[in-house]
Amino acid sequence: MRAAVYHGPRDVRVEDVPEPELDEPTDAVVRVTHTAVCGSDLWFYRGDSDRETGSLIGHEPMGIVEAVGDDVRSVEPGDRVFAPFKASCGTCEFCRKGLHTSCVNGDGWGGDNGGAQGEQIRCPHADGTLVRVPDRYADDEDALRSLLPLTDVMGTGHHAVVSAGVEAGDTCVVVGDGAVGLCAVLAARRLGAERIVAVGHHEDRLALAEEFGATDVVGERGEAAIERVLELTNGGANHVAECVGAASSMETAAEVCRPGGTVGYVGVPHGLDGGLDLFSFFGDNIGIRGGVAPVRAYAEDLMADVLQGTLDPAPIFTKTVDLENVAEGYRAMDEREAIKVLVEVGE
Repeated sequence: MRAAVYHGPRDVRVEDVPEPELDEPTDAVVRVTHTAVCGSDLWFYRGDSDRETGSLIGHEPMGIVEAVGDDVRSVEPGDRVFAPFKASCGTCEFCRKGLHTSCVNGDGWGGDNGGAQGEQIRCPHADGTLVRVPDRYADDEDALRSLLPLTDVMGTGHHAVVSAGVEAGDTCVVVGDGAVGLCAVLAARRLGAERIVAVGHHEDRLALAEEFGATDVVGERGEAAIERVLELTNGGANHVAECVGAASSMETAAEVCRPGGTVGYVGVPHGLDGGLDLFSFFGDNIGIRGGVAPVRAYAEDLMADVLQGTLDPAPIFTKTVDLENVAEGYRAMDEREAIKVLVEVGE
């Protein structure tokens, strides 16, 4: 099969690799039809994080079930499915409490499983991992485009605002205007936030944030951004979603969080080699909640809203490529020409 392979910083190639096969009776093989390039993929693409040369890449798969093991009960060949960025069994202690990313039997994409930026994947723990799309939407391209972000960024943005404690009538500040931050704006609106302040650096992305429901946008940087948010919120918000992962964004989140409030963080920690100064959190009794998002826990609820037309994260896809041109998708995201890239793999 054809799949994207990492060969070093800014060197992604599509090559022939072995097709994955059923290995356990709980496995399924899925033919990938849609996937995406994630902002977190840019860490290794830029050489900012380590990754083994020659490894298969991608972690946001959607496709058609091709084969299932003898013990699989929830899906069958021909079903349209999507999968989170991490496989989970659905039955262990942590899956049962909705923390699928801490599954004791968890696994990821790559290696023998195949990278999600490829023509096929082997899904371990298919019953606990795969989300079946209702048949009436299985070939609806508009619906599929709107569902694909549920594999990662929509669930991650939702986790940020849930972790921050957002409820109906609240004010929420979202730090970051990437795909996750934009999805956090959508999630805050979905949860009924009365006021949503989006903080970022790109006019086009902040314009999309307004379309998604942000009542205010802040494009200033550094202290000017903090001052503007404090002015807009009369001293800060009780609920702040941190969707970047840099030390500067965490510091901004602390500064704009009201004393006694909560920062929900989902940005992959990066650039924290010097540590994070916790004094701002400590001094104002600011809670910190979040981490890697258990998107599988949110998938059915978010899918229901997408399919009934009340939630649509599809506009985060501002560029589409086919699998053979996935390297162009990486380049476009790396150079900020695209918010998020959709990769069409096959029919």
